Amino acid sequence: MHASASDPAHGNEAAPGAIRVGVGGWTFEPWRANFYPAGWPKDRELEYASRQLSMIEVNGTYYATQKPTTFARWRDETPDDFVFSLKAHRLATNRRVLAEAGESIGWFCGSGIAELGAKLGPIVWQFAPTKRFDAGDFEAFLKLLPREVAGGLPLRHVMDVRHDSFRSSAYLALARRHGVATCFTESDEYPSFADITGSFVYARVMRAAAAEPEGIAPAVAAQLAACARCWRDGGEPEGLPRVEPPAASAAAAAAPREVFILFIGGDKEKAPAAAMSLLRRLR
Repeated sequence: MHASASDPAHGNEAAPGAIRVGVGGWTFEPWRANFYPAGWPKDRELEYASRQLSMIEVNGTYYATQKPTTFARWRDETPDDFVFSLKAHRLATNRRVLAEAGESIGWFCGSGIAELGAKLGPIVWQFAPTKRFDAGDFEAFLKLLPREVAGGLPLRHVMDVRHDSFRSSAYLALARRHGVATCFTESDEYPSFADITGSFVYARVMRAAAAEPEGIAPAVAAQLAACARCWRDGGEPEGLPRVEPPAASAAAAAAPREVFILFIGGDKEKAPAAAMSLLRRLR
C-alpha cells in the first residue's frame, strides 16, 4: 500500500515507513466472480492478486509442508516488491509444552522458505484459543525461534495469541525482550489489543462486509488509513484497545515502522475489495 506517493506499495526491504495491505491466500471460489477477471486462469490467480495487493498471508503453510520448489514458484510469479507472510506449521504451536517445539520449528524454517528471498515477510506463529499464557514455557518457545535462515536471510516473527490471558503486562514485557511482534486482531472473536511489542506492526482486520460495495465503509477505511500512517511514523493511534497506555514519549522516540494490514475474516468474499479500498486511500 502507498502511504504517500514515495512510499513503496510492495517489497521486503524492511524499509522504514513501508505500509503493505493484503488478504489471506489467493484461491477462493467467490473471488472468481468479484475479484479476478472473468475467465481468468486458476493457475495465474497469484500473478493477478499480487499485482492488485502488496502482500498475501499464506495459510496453507499452517496445515501442510510446502516444497522449496513451491516457494520458488511463488517468488517467480510475483512482482519484485511483493511480500508473503507465512503461517508457521501448526505442529510448532498446537502443543501442550511449547518448550518442546524445537524440532518442529527447525523443520518449518528449513522447509524451503528461504527460496522466497527478499519476498519473505513476517512468520506468523498462531496459537490455539485455548492456549493460555505461561511465562516460563512461552519464553522457552521464543528462545527457540531462529533469527535467520539459510544464507543469512533475516526472519521476523509475529505472535498470534488467541487467549485472553495474553492481555497482560508480563506477556508484553516478554515479547518486547525477545523482539517479536504481536498481531493486533481487529475482531470481537479474539483478544484485541494494539500494544506494540516489535519493530513492525502486523494487524488483521476481520470485518469485511458483504453489504459494502468496497468491502468496508468509507469512514472505516479512512480511520484505518490514519492508523496505518500513525504506526508507520512511529506513533500509536488513539482509541485502540490496549493492555497498557503508551509511554508519553513513545511517539517522539519511536523509529518509523513497517506496517502490515491483512483483511481476513468477516465476509471473506469482499476482502480483496476492502484491501484495495484501503490501498487507494493511502496512495
